[in-house]
Amino acid sequence: MKKILLALVTGLVGFTLAGCNTMAGLGKDVERAGEKVQDAAKK
Repeated sequence: MKKILLALVTGLVGFTLAGCNTMAGLGKDVERAGEKVQDAAKK
């Protein structure tokens, strides 16, 4: 029983960390796109 619980907790932590990295990367991409739109609007 302890092995199953440990495996579930480990999996949950792994998915959480992967999700954070994905959202951080998405935020950076959106930020870059916004900067390009601003630069185009200034011209």
